[in-house]
Amino acid sequence: MAEDRADLSRGDRIGVVGGGAMGVGIVYVFAAAGFPVLLVEPDDARAEAATQILRDAAYAGVKRGKLSEGAAQRVLANMQRYRSSLELPERLDLVIETAPERFELKQQVLAEIASRGPALIATNTSALSIDALAKSVADPSRFLGMHFFNPVWSLPMVELVRGAATSEATLARAREFAEATGKTTITVGDTPGFATSRLDLIAAMEAIRMLQDGVASAEDIDKAMVVAYRHPIGPLRLSDIVGLDVRLDIARHLSRALGPRYEPPRLLEQMVARGELGRKSGKGFFDWPSTAAN
Repeated sequence: MAEDRADLSRGDRIGVVGGGAMGVGIVYVFAAAGFPVLLVEPDDARAEAATQILRDAAYAGVKRGKLSEGAAQRVLANMQRYRSSLELPERLDLVIETAPERFELKQQVLAEIASRGPALIATNTSALSIDALAKSVADPSRFLGMHFFNPVWSLPMVELVRGAATSEATLARAREFAEATGKTTITVGDTPGFATSRLDLIAAMEAIRMLQDGVASAEDIDKAMVVAYRHPIGPLRLSDIVGLDVRLDIARHLSRALGPRYEPPRLLEQMVARGELGRKSGKGFFDWPSTAAN
């Protein structure tokens, strides 16, 4: 791959498959950095919601002095929507899959992406095996994990997850793409939960158990982490933003792979069963106004 590598430029085209919270955030950071971005979202309502989220985030950036008016307009101008991965143009420079954390679904989406022959394919999984998912693509040397963090426009980290077949050129190219959006990267091996998900989930599961056991209110548990340990956001509010169903899927996966310390608390299972999924449903550990749901 090294011999046919073009210099990274804002003419490189980025595909993002999935218009949920993570997908929209990834679209935003690449579009704001000046890249043409192709978003795959089959559902019209979700696509419309994604466009509105992009618009709101861009003009919030203007108000905070992070973006100029022209840059905010380019965020939307640089995004084009497609209904299916199979409709993407061939030979895009990078396509990032952001489907829900279900292995079979990701396999299907990655196979569709691979059929379009992009230079690089990345999965935004936070816990699933890169080597197992690599079996869905034709050339695993061009495949890796690019784990962004929610909210993508605020959190400056991308965790690059290297599979057994991931080439040095692929890793270097992915790092360049991430850093072009202003992110800092770390590189980790393909182990369950990688580095960041294991650290994050332990804190989240313990915070949920504390709430379940009546140790303190959700507000005070989060305040302890923010004030005493200077975390920018508490683990319960962050769980609401990530999605409690996503938290539950990851906890179940890691508990199978790494043992009972990742076992999901009963309270989390009950909340997901009731449809209390956090910000996207309007209710989780905290109440979220309807404008925040996505």
